[in-house]
Amino acid sequence: MLAHILQNLPQVLIDGLTLGVVYAVVAIGYTMVYGILELINFAHGDVFMTGAFIGAIVLFLLMGMGFLSAMPALIVFLIVIVIAAIATGMLGVGIERVAYRPLRRKNAPKLIALITSIGISFVLEDAVRFIAELKTGNYIVTAPSMFNHKFNVDVHSVIPFFNNATFQASFLLVLIVTVVMLVSLDLFVNKTKWGMAMRAVAQDRDTASLMTINVNRVISVTFFIGSALGGATGVLFMIQYGTIDPYIGFILGIKAFTAAVLGGIGNIRGAMFGGVMLGLLEMFAAANLSVITHGAMGAEYKDVFAFIILILVLIFKPEGLFGKAVVEKV
Repeated sequence: MLAHILQNLPQVLIDGLTLGVVYAVVAIGYTMVYGILELINFAHGDVFMTGAFIGAIVLFLLMGMGFLSAMPALIVFLIVIVIAAIATGMLGVGIERVAYRPLRRKNAPKLIALITSIGISFVLEDAVRFIAELKTGNYIVTAPSMFNHKFNVDVHSVIPFFNNATFQASFLLVLIVTVVMLVSLDLFVNKTKWGMAMRAVAQDRDTASLMTINVNRVISVTFFIGSALGGATGVLFMIQYGTIDPYIGFILGIKAFTAAVLGGIGNIRGAMFGGVMLGLLEMFAAANLSVITHGAMGAEYKDVFAFIILILVLIFKPEGLFGKAVVEKV
């Protein structure tokens, strides 16, 4: 059993990192909004999905105009990801303005806002499904392939215990772009005036407003950044996995939210770590669960394995790995 685990470890690390960084960026969208509004924005997973479809639409348009073959793939990718990020960023701002801000002004219970976010999630799923079926006749879309060149990592000749690993060029693209996004966000939050304002609003919204911080504008910027990152990650998901549908955001959103809780909800660096950890756990289970359980459980139970680990962590550290215990105000 140990030999099997070691042999597959390089491939598990590659696949786990690919999935984990996607979870990490989406988890940041959850944790940013929660940090400021103490709201679990369950529509965020479907903003990620919308970004994937916007990216696919732009790719099909560029292909129809002949640009996909005439332009370098990297330039096409940059055009697609920027358009998707801006569009989903504006979508996030619109959702906050139309759905959440009126509730905030009326001091509505947080449960109402939570239910509203679930409603927006269903609206986005059905709207995207309607448009996809109207244009293509099918809500499952296969995007034009990019960055499909495969590389083989000769690990076995260096460490005989390990098998060789393979990955597509898209793996490097996903890894590099997500790392750039994560580092850029961390610098933005910790080194800029807007980041300072966001941290101030997260700490105490009322006091921040008394210190001339425009709270509504800070919240809008937070939604724009979180949604833009989610939409850009949707494009990366589409390029890495090829096939998308209106429901990819639901399951992935739940897992990304789980990653945010695992790292410590409200903690951006915790969300990053939680996403990568969840991706690695999931791929480890997919590759080894059948061997560990002697065939009783297969790769399809990988989610069960990951969530059991989450439950164990939260039993002993309810605030998450990097979160801080908070005493509720009376």
